[in-house]
Amino acid sequence: MISIQENKPRVREELLNLADKNSYIPPEVYEKYDVKRGLRNANGTGVVCGITNVASVDGYDIIDGKKLAVDGKLYYRGISLESIVDDLLEKKRFGFEETCFLLLFGELPSENDLRKFEKIMKEMRAFPKDFVQDVIIKIPSKNVMNKLQRATLVMYSYDDEADNTSLENTIIQSVSLLAKLPMMMAYAYQTMEHKYNNKSLVIHHPQDNMSTAENILRLIRDNGEFTDLEAKLLDLCLVIHADHGGGNNSAFATHVVSSTGTDFYSVMSTAMGSLKGPKHGGANHKVIGMTNDIMANCDYNNESILESYIRKILNKDAFDRKGLIYGMGHAVYTISDPRTVILKKKALELAKEKGKEEEFYLLNNIEKITKKIFKEERSQDICANVDMYSGYVYKILGISEELFTPIFALSRTSGWCAHRLEQIRDDKIIRPAYITNLKPRAFVGIQDRKDLI
Repeated sequence: MISIQENKPRVREELLNLADKNSYIPPEVYEKYDVKRGLRNANGTGVVCGITNVASVDGYDIIDGKKLAVDGKLYYRGISLESIVDDLLEKKRFGFEETCFLLLFGELPSENDLRKFEKIMKEMRAFPKDFVQDVIIKIPSKNVMNKLQRATLVMYSYDDEADNTSLENTIIQSVSLLAKLPMMMAYAYQTMEHKYNNKSLVIHHPQDNMSTAENILRLIRDNGEFTDLEAKLLDLCLVIHADHGGGNNSAFATHVVSSTGTDFYSVMSTAMGSLKGPKHGGANHKVIGMTNDIMANCDYNNESILESYIRKILNKDAFDRKGLIYGMGHAVYTISDPRTVILKKKALELAKEKGKEEEFYLLNNIEKITKKIFKEERSQDICANVDMYSGYVYKILGISEELFTPIFALSRTSGWCAHRLEQIRDDKIIRPAYITNLKPRAFVGIQDRKDLI
């Protein structure tokens, strides 16, 4: 990759300095105009900018103007995530397809409804002729999320009703994309492995009698084999990642772009681009990187030494020098993230079964120590978010890091589609105001301008 600073003949350092100077807005300017940076209030709560019936996230109470920490709750269409998961675990069944139905249509399906919905999804798995060969295999990408975005955009060219934004057509497009995403992801991954890592190109076909989670494992594994426990755990991950209200970055992006009246595929690609970022769906990568760094640089079994190293990370003296403990903290949750509570319990069960308890307890200690530091030094309640353990679960399942965020995207697409349906019904373009931090100045003719570089 060409460095601007090291290649002055191409792009002078002075240009970089100009761009930097004229792109920076000092924090005090936000305070002067009372503008909420990142749409966040001073107390850390989000600025209210919309209404949704898809999902709700509760992580604190506001009493007498003060933010009070509470145990986190997540509701899909008003139904608590815990109750959905408890039923799935008790009856030992798969739940992602049912969750998709709930998010898209707002009601829990009967057994008959679910069978019909699953049948429709299976019928919609088929790709257009030569799509896999021409769109995925012939044009590989080093990043699976990038390939998912591009393949989703290309679906526009195969859809005769691509620009039809009616509710009915959007539902058809939503179910079709949800049905195809497991293959898109798996084939993009297998092609990447073949092209860039010199591995054999393995293309399995999905099985109609398998759930989404089962088919994902079948498609990404060379031998196509998996256990029921592995598939049920992956299904649980899909269920808990399916939506997270309208305020998270990718859902908000879905609303903003949908509000312009653009096509379905452009919106879904935008949401994927948002999720790809390390401050959103890519955070579980950073957790793995951070834990690998800790394991390589300190005696992490000694809690005192581990605490010292965590403080070094917080002080920007270790790991990536960002001062962040990845997997800790959330924009809404304070005492607990309900997704983490669910996943952590299952992660421990899997760790014991696979003999991988050491890394689990490292994550648990990072969580405990970070909570203690923030409480003592910042009087702040902080909890582990779902990224703390999701990457670990995927890792134990033998899933490549390259697939962590794509699996998240595959699951979250169900929520994005539901949010798009809401925005289509609202039919109002989202257009907030920005304050311009500039004073008017005179135009200077080119003959009178001074050199800048």
